Amino acid sequence: MNEAVRFRHPEALVDVHTLAGRLGDPRLRVFDCTMYLLADTLDEPYRVESGLADYRAGHIPGAGFLDLRDLSVPDAPYRFTLPAPADLAAALGARGVGDGHSVVLYSRGTPQWATRVWWMLRAIGFDSAAVLDGGWEAWAAADLPVATGDENHAPATLTPHPRTGLFCDATEVRDAIGAPGVVTINALSADLHAGRGARYGRPGRVPGSVNVPAADLRDGTTGRLVSPQAAAAAFEAAGVEPGKRVLIYCGGGIAATLDAYLLHQLGHDDVSVYDNSLSEWATTDSLPIETD
Repeated sequence: MNEAVRFRHPEALVDVHTLAGRLGDPRLRVFDCTMYLLADTLDEPYRVESGLADYRAGHIPGAGFLDLRDLSVPDAPYRFTLPAPADLAAALGARGVGDGHSVVLYSRGTPQWATRVWWMLRAIGFDSAAVLDGGWEAWAAADLPVATGDENHAPATLTPHPRTGLFCDATEVRDAIGAPGVVTINALSADLHAGRGARYGRPGRVPGSVNVPAADLRDGTTGRLVSPQAAAAAFEAAGVEPGKRVLIYCGGGIAATLDAYLLHQLGHDDVSVYDNSLSEWATTDSLPIETD
């Protein structure tokens, strides 16, 4: 692997000490984005629980809390469905994200909640957002200051400048099956990719898709993202090449954004997240599925 591989936007990945030194910046907006998916229900793939209680017990000073459900289409058939650009911009503006601000996003346990909001911001043309490397665990391990209770940013005006192609639907994923210029990636675990488990409906994967689990793109001990070299090696091994369009899915379009974030950082410009992912695909009998 080429040791010269670098993330092209190092400013979009912030370490805890750099963030600690920026907390007094009036243009800075920090958010805890934590959600939990709890597989303790029989009639749904998982139960969604907000991380608000943990946020209130301890968070980065000055940070607000973002519940992804408040940034999604209400009463949609699938959880966390992306809203229209104007609606998303209005929801984020109500929580204090405005033109000219700088945003840092973090979550607990996994960075996928932070990368989901980061990818959504990018989809509406907001490019001054970063992910906190290692998330809350890295902040706590560094013994940095902690605040409790609720903190809210004043509402602001966020002007959307929508980008097309950052999210895709079932039709595009279906039409890409077998297409030589497209790589479709499953960001779920190897077991779910193989069809060992029916969490989202029919077990299995989009036919022809390859597996780059989002969980493998972070260090299991520190929680920080893997190195640019390791990330590039994982995607190259899966057949991702320069010039190819990459479609990424998971269970509901959340974990897929971690793969998408890293691919963007590695210089891939034609990357799209299947918003409703297997929550839609595995429950739609007309869509093909395969297993090992």
